[in-house]
Amino acid sequence: MAVYTDVAPAELEDFLSGYDIGTLTSFHGIAEGVENSNFLVQTTRGSYILTLYEKRVNRDDLPFFIGLMEHLAARGLSCPQPVAQRSGAVLSEIAGRPAAMVTFLPGVSVRRPTAEHCAELGRGLAQLHLAGADFPMARTNNLSVAGWRPLFEAAHGQADGVAPGLAATIAAELATLEASWPQGLPAGVIHADLFPDNAFFLDEKLSGIIDFYFACTDFLAYDVAVCLNAWCFEQDGSYNVTKGRALLSGYEAVRPLSDEEKAALPRLARGAALRFLLTRLVDWLNVPEGALVRPKDPLEYLRKLRFHQAVDSAQDYGLAA
Repeated sequence: MAVYTDVAPAELEDFLSGYDIGTLTSFHGIAEGVENSNFLVQTTRGSYILTLYEKRVNRDDLPFFIGLMEHLAARGLSCPQPVAQRSGAVLSEIAGRPAAMVTFLPGVSVRRPTAEHCAELGRGLAQLHLAGADFPMARTNNLSVAGWRPLFEAAHGQADGVAPGLAATIAAELATLEASWPQGLPAGVIHADLFPDNAFFLDEKLSGIIDFYFACTDFLAYDVAVCLNAWCFEQDGSYNVTKGRALLSGYEAVRPLSDEEKAALPRLARGAALRFLLTRLVDWLNVPEGALVRPKDPLEYLRKLRFHQAVDSAQDYGLAA
């Protein structure tokens, strides 16, 4: 989450008049994340999240995101629910941006996940994959292997200013992954951005998953690889195999990985690391002036990529033999 577009109180009050959720008592921007503008809105009826869609979000994709949250909740997954206006519409506009109001989930995100958090997350991710199996809509993952070269082309001229030799490192890895990206793995709806700030916990138990605005149709095991990157590395850059084992065991307790998925996991993890290295690099180089946003360090994912490049098999991540 982040704030790129400001909303005036009077403008928000007028916007809320189209909903049956009470009157505005307070609101403030949420600085975490990097994609859309988000506000915590409190009314006389409760708390809600207002999202203004911008940057990489295509208006044509919004029905997919909204429909997916409704579908997953109907199948028992705890995730935000779109709030309909009195007219029945769930998509509207404010401050010149397409927007939606969703319910506020209880719980807190964890900045330093434990192995127990990782096990809970693994189970929740597998439940999401199963719950989404019969979702009737599809959306291409524009930030998978076919989308990485355009990102690199947008940033390579300045990449070495972030770290010497970074452009050459990315170019070599991109060529490797383009030539050897896995094919034919089990696919379906994935979250594609399930970082710790997108998962809520209550008493060590997963209480909800949020921020589905990168959700798409892709390999299910790629989503696992994203989570290994996001949850199982320590602040010093080392991989915590205990956390990895917990996450993978939690996932497989609900949805066992196939042999083909296990074999592909190191390559998928490299791809996930490159994806976040590239998008963070682009964001690092292009922060709008005055935006309430905290750009994330792209070099964190360069260090993770180097770890994955040395991995021999999924067992190195903690997967049981």
